[in-house]
Amino acid sequence: MKLFIDDANVDDIKRLFGLYPIDGVTTNPSILSKTGRNPVDVLKEIREIIGADSLLFAQALPLDAEGMIKDARAIVKLLGSNTIIKVPSVPEGFKAIRILKEEGIHTCGTVVYTPMQAYLAAKAGADYVAPYVNRIDNMGYDGIGIVKQIQDILTIHRMDTKVLAASFKNSQQVLELCAYGIGGSTCAPDVIEALVKNLAIDGAIDAFIHDFAKVAGEDKSMADLIG
Repeated sequence: MKLFIDDANVDDIKRLFGLYPIDGVTTNPSILSKTGRNPVDVLKEIREIIGADSLLFAQALPLDAEGMIKDARAIVKLLGSNTIIKVPSVPEGFKAIRILKEEGIHTCGTVVYTPMQAYLAAKAGADYVAPYVNRIDNMGYDGIGIVKQIQDILTIHRMDTKVLAASFKNSQQVLELCAYGIGGSTCAPDVIEALVKNLAIDGAIDAFIHDFAKVAGEDKSMADLIG
């Protein structure tokens, strides 16, 4: 499963990319607006941080297919071929995805709440489909269950499209979908850090340091002893 940062805070992105095996960054208009900065400047800075080989997701804004395509072309020209264009999984979006596929521009069918939205986006040629786990839960449905159903549909029909699950509220949701074998998850920084935040882990590490200090001295490492 690929792991993405669902955020546009460049400081958080820089820090997490330095620590974790991150595959890229996903953004949307709402996430970009939280920075209070020019969205183009933010996206360019994110691309510089993550490099040309990592995936960067950016959304086409217009509601009509022609406008989506125009946005997609401009975004890819600015940010490079490893940029995935997020397109809403609605009729005009399916049209745009088909045309962009023919042009070799990679897309993600986003705003996915139902399995059939995902299926149609995949059939149109989307590289990814992004179901919103927590938002589906908040509507009274089973977000995890729907994502698994989408994965099953893509597998049964042998589609190349990958599931990119989004909108997580906790690390347990990420774990469950990782174990199920979905293509990717995009998470806010706090959810990513919660994947390894555990008092037992911290306690074990502290014990190692304490025990080693008994024989080697305080603040000493193996490199210090070896010389």
